[in-house]
Amino acid sequence: MIEPWRRLALWLLLVGIAGVGLELVLLEHYEDPWQWAPLALLGAGLVVGAALVVRPARWTVQSLRAVMTVYLLAGGVGIYFHLNANLEFERELRPSMAGTELVVETFRGAMPALAPGAMAQLGLLGLLVTFRHPNLGNHREP
Repeated sequence: MIEPWRRLALWLLLVGIAGVGLELVLLEHYEDPWQWAPLALLGAGLVVGAALVVRPARWTVQSLRAVMTVYLLAGGVGIYFHLNANLEFERELRPSMAGTELVVETFRGAMPALAPGAMAQLGLLGLLVTFRHPNLGNHREP
């Protein structure tokens, strides 16, 4: 039997994935192939998460765990891309800027620097859903 907290966390994950995906579509986050990556990952997470709701088998738990691990990596890569784009913009706009001012303006830039962290947050929530999942059969009761 799946614990109520785990079921709730899975539904929160699915709502979060759908919300972030909708936001990216509304922001037209698909100008180049790199911008399609989070949309594709969100789609994969939605499919695998829904599969876990319908059929909570070992393979669906492991699949969700794998996708959520990629979410963590994607969050880090996305933060890098956003910060790098902001840094390039600031250097082009004001080449003489340096030091703390450059760092602050890079984080404040046009690209929301920490927004991709939402992917990492979703990944952590998904990993929580799979942590010691009863259908993995590889943990001991306390």
